[in-house]
Parts: sequence; C-alpha cells; structure tokens
Amino acid sequence: MARYLVIVESPAKVKTIKKFLGSSYVVTASNGHVRDLPKSQLGIDVEHDFEPKYITIRGKGELLAGLRKEVKKADKIYLATDPDREGEAISWHLCKALKLEDKKVYRISFNEITKNAVKASLKNPREIDMDLVDAQQARRVLDRIVGYKISPLLWAKVKRGLSAGRVQSVALRIIADREEEINAFIPEEYWSLDVNLKVEGERKLLNAKFYGTEKEKVVISSKEQLDQILKEVENAEYSVADIKKGERVKKAPLPFTTSTLQQEASKALNFATAKTMRIAQQLYEGVDIKGSGTVGLITYLRTDSTRVSDEAEISVRDYIGKAYGEEFVAAGESRSGSGKKIIQDAHEAIRPTDVTRTPASVKDSLSRDQFRLYQLVWKRFLASRMQPARYETTSVKIAAGSYRFTVAASKIIFEGFRTVYVEAGEEKESGNVLLKGLDMDSKLTKESFDSKQHFTQPPAHYTEAALVKTLEELGIGRPSTYAPTISTIIARRYVAKENKNLYLTEIGEVVNNIMKQSFPSIVDVNFTANMESLLDGVAEGQVKWKTIIENFYPDLMQAVEMAEKELEEVKIEDEVTDVICDQCGRNMVIKYGPHGKFLACPGFPECRNTKPYLEKIGVACPVCGKDVVVRKTKKGRKYYGCEDNPECEFMSWQKPSVKKCPKCGSYMVEKGNKLLCSDEQCGYVENK
Repeated sequence: MARYLVIVESPAKVKTIKKFLGSSYVVTASNGHVRDLPKSQLGIDVEHDFEPKYITIRGKGELLAGLRKEVKKADKIYLATDPDREGEAISWHLCKALKLEDKKVYRISFNEITKNAVKASLKNPREIDMDLVDAQQARRVLDRIVGYKISPLLWAKVKRGLSAGRVQSVALRIIADREEEINAFIPEEYWSLDVNLKVEGERKLLNAKFYGTEKEKVVISSKEQLDQILKEVENAEYSVADIKKGERVKKAPLPFTTSTLQQEASKALNFATAKTMRIAQQLYEGVDIKGSGTVGLITYLRTDSTRVSDEAEISVRDYIGKAYGEEFVAAGESRSGSGKKIIQDAHEAIRPTDVTRTPASVKDSLSRDQFRLYQLVWKRFLASRMQPARYETTSVKIAAGSYRFTVAASKIIFEGFRTVYVEAGEEKESGNVLLKGLDMDSKLTKESFDSKQHFTQPPAHYTEAALVKTLEELGIGRPSTYAPTISTIIARRYVAKENKNLYLTEIGEVVNNIMKQSFPSIVDVNFTANMESLLDGVAEGQVKWKTIIENFYPDLMQAVEMAEKELEEVKIEDEVTDVICDQCGRNMVIKYGPHGKFLACPGFPECRNTKPYLEKIGVACPVCGKDVVVRKTKKGRKYYGCEDNPECEFMSWQKPSVKKCPKCGSYMVEKGNKLLCSDEQCGYVENK
C-alpha cells in the first residue's frame, strides 16, 4: 500500500488535517523553521556573492531525524507549510535538510484548513516557488546585515544588549516624530456657542449650534469676540431660514485583512497586536469543537487581500438571505480589493471557514478570547456582504440677525449591515432626532445660551492600532511583520505602552537619535517602503534577490565605518558624580540600564551599591522651591517632578522653564522652540 507523507508547520494542524485524509497518509509537523542563519556570526559570505550559510536550528536535530525516517518510508511527500513567503521558505529548507532532491516531492498550500481545501490542494500540487523563497531569503539576509552591523555600535556607544532592526528602527522613528510634534504643539483657544430655542407647539427645546454669518463659517477665538456676538444675537429675531432633507448611505465594511483585524481587535477587544495574531493562529490551525473534532475556524491570518472565494461568496449570501431576509443581501458582486495589488494575491480576506458555524454555536468550545475574536471575524464577514445602512438627514439653518445657527439630525431608515456589525467607537453617530413640528413657518423664541471655552488638541499619541495603520499606509512591513515589530520595540524598552498609548523612553530617544544621525536611510520611511516593493519584485520574479543585497551592502558598510569614527569621539564615559556611595565612600558614577540612567558604585564587583539617578534640570520647583528632576513612570515614560517627592506632588510632562509667565506669574513650560504658560486659561506664548 502506498504511503504518503504530509509535513505541516505546527502540531495543532496535524490533528485538524489527519481527520480529512485516509489511513495511507501520515501527517507530521516541522514545528516552524528547521534551518536558519547561525546566531554566533553574520552567517553571510560577503566575499562570495552573499551566499547565506544555513545551519540546523539548535534542538531540531531529533525532529529532523524522525522526519528522515518517515521520508524513507514514504512514496510521495507533500510539503503543506503556510501559504506565504515564510511557508514557502520553510518547505524549501525542509527539502534541503531532508535531502529530498531525488524524491517525489510536491508543494501544496491551502488558505483554510477544511476538508475541501485540503483535498483540492492534494489534487493540484505544484513545485516550490523559488521566487517566494528568494523574497524571504532577501528579507532575512537584509535584516541580519542591519542587525549584526549596527547593533555592536549601539553596544559600544550606549549599552550592551541594544539592537537595531530594519523595520523596527523605522517604527521607532515614526513614534519619535509624533512625540516631537506633540511636544511642540501650542494649543489655541476657541469657543462654542449653542442657543436653546422654544418652538411654538413643541415641549422639547431645540438646540442649535453657532455657525457664522450667512456668507461664511466663523470660528470664535476669544472671550471678547464671543461677548460681541452674544450682544448681537441676544435680542435678535430667530427664524427658520432653510430646511434641507437628504439621504446618507454608509457602505458596508470590507472583510478583514491582517492589518484591519489587528486594528479592530485593538479598539473593540483591547487586544495587543501580538495577542490578536496568537489567537487568530489558534482559530486557523484548529480548535476542538464538541461533536465535530478539531476544526479550522478561520482562513489564513496573514493576508492583505480582501478577495473572497466564490464558494464562500455564495454561502454567505445564502446565509444572510435566510437569516435576515433577502433585502439585506448586498446587491451584485461585492466590492473587493484594496486598489493596490500586493503580492499575497493568492490569498483571501480573513473570514470564517464556514459561515453557518455561528459564534453562539461554538461558544462553549472556545476560550473567552477565542470566542470574542471569532465573533468579530464572523460578524465583519457577514456585514461585508450586506446592504449599506441608509439614513435620512435633515439640516436646518436658523437666522438670528446677520448670524446663522445650525441643527443637524439624522435618523436611520434601513439598518443594512449595521444589524450585524458596528465598528468600535462609532455607535455614537445616531445624533439628534428633529422635532416633528419644525417647518419654515415655526415660531422660535430664545430661551438660553450655552457657551464654552475649548483648546485645540495636539495630535494623539500612537496606539498599536494606529501604528499598524500608519505602517501599512506607508508601505512598511507586511502582514506578518506588524506584530513582531511592535512587540520588539516594546520588549527592548525603546517604547513604553501605557493605557494603550505608545511613548518614547529615554533609551528609545538615544537609539533613535543615533540612527537618524548615522543611518538616515535605514530610518527613512521612503527608503524602507521602496525596499519592501523591491522584495515584492523578487516574489514576482522580476528582481534577483542578490542584486538587492549587492546594492545595499556597500552603502551600509560605508555608513557603519563613518559612524564608528564619529561615534568614537562621543563615547559615553561613566560620568562621575558628587554622590558618595554610602557603603564604601567612593564617588558614584552614572550608568545606562534597561530603564535609562542610574547611579552605580565604581567599586563593582566588590561593592554592588546602586541608586536611582535623579537628573536636575536647573529649575526650582514652582510649588516648594526645591530642585526639579527628571523622573520616569513605572513603564519608562519621562516626566518632570520635584526631588522632594512624595512630600511635594509637583509634576509636569513638559519641561518647566526658569522663566515665569509675565502675564499671570505661573511657571512656563518648553514647547518646541517656544515657551508656553502652564496655566491653560492664561495661554501666554513667547519665543524661546
């Protein structure tokens, strides 16, 4: 009897796939990669055409020996690793490690682990796609060269254990640039003015917002301007100047890609990107469902396509028609595609493998997080094939002398896809419902005014979701790289995550400044995006992978040599302080640790005394007069506080200045190249 060997990546898939294949198939797992570049050296032969030197990953020897035994017994070998570059490369490495050159070897790939998909892939086996493998090799080699050539410089200059990465350095730069913008932001004052009107014959008051004059919109930017307008509208006649009715349509969302799933799971479920990927991986590989055994619940999780297979399209439309009614099914062929063709085009969007498997029906078999993520994918997929939501909108202009106030209201007339799915953070839009009796002849009487002072807000700090969105828009990284990139910069403590927001830490600032100064192209957004499209070119067979490396390497080495020379001059010596070690009497020195600077005794290792280092900024505390020092939150975010903490509670995110505000006497803070009064109500600004 013939024996067929199927090799997959993970043991979880073995269980799911075994169910679909007969007894003549043996299914086994490689547990991810089996060969990689060595950790102890660069592992790339720079002299000889940049040939990578792959070695068996430590601890994989036994596993490979087991696979070799199975290979000997098998008549045909099917490599069923994941359907992307990484999976293609693992299949190729398996061929090399198991010496399969003269065997009957077939590469099969499927986008979902279902009986139909697996069976269909066995009917259509193919050869390993060397273009995809080379795209992965190019990425691996580029990342290795950047990491191994730049990291030692950071060790020498700042501290050991730091590292630079090709994509993570750009992500760090994006966060740093945003912090700079926030730090330099000067809030501007503006006022809102509402009028509450009594409409004859109606019990409820009508609330209208100030718009401006008949001709143009007016922004009220000071109390004086507000008082002037109030004076003019105080005794004005109020009348309805215009009523416009219209219809607004909100289109159904596209099904999830890796990036939109990560963003939505972050907003709706508060998942970190790495957690979203971990749970999606479990749902894709297979979960034990009561009564069905192990089942792959969603399609492959690394994709930037919004395409949906014909079978899935038919079954979801059928399901919507039966469950919600035909009027909810989207008209015609649903929109698809993100407008730009990115390499993983054999892929589909992330969707349930079987739309009739409702979240409620599998709830008992899933963990809470698995259920919540599956429900999100299921609802979004259903919504993507449903009719748009329709609203009736009304906008009313109200005249008060030469000024105009407006009322806008919308009411939903057809829920469409919103019966199933509403994106996180947008439930609030149902807005006012207009008074029924309002028409052009309604008599209006002013009851009262509400006015309020506001300040413009700085751009928001990045969250993981916002960073993923930006990386994708800029064309940096690919679906499989977003989560590891973000995890890396947080794990290295270059970035601190507090309440979802990402902040630059002191060490992150140092690393980013070195990278910007010495390796501008590595942290250049356009350069990195261009590199990504070259790698896509390799995957499409249009670019030779070694050509990319040949062109990149000499420039990088030149930058490294320059940096070695320049950075020698600014070597950070252990700065000696006047703080005396209370254990051995020596003067303590400033060192860099994972959380930034600290004081250490130079008598190490016999004296291991350390103390927190509080850097004074030469400004007296505005509350108690002692010194203001640089402090850090638990996660490493920088702020300014009093050295007499906890007695004195003074703190400021912005650096305080010695100068007092000439207008109100409060302390001033530095904002980019300006000084700003710390009292919002005062709002005094001057150049530094």
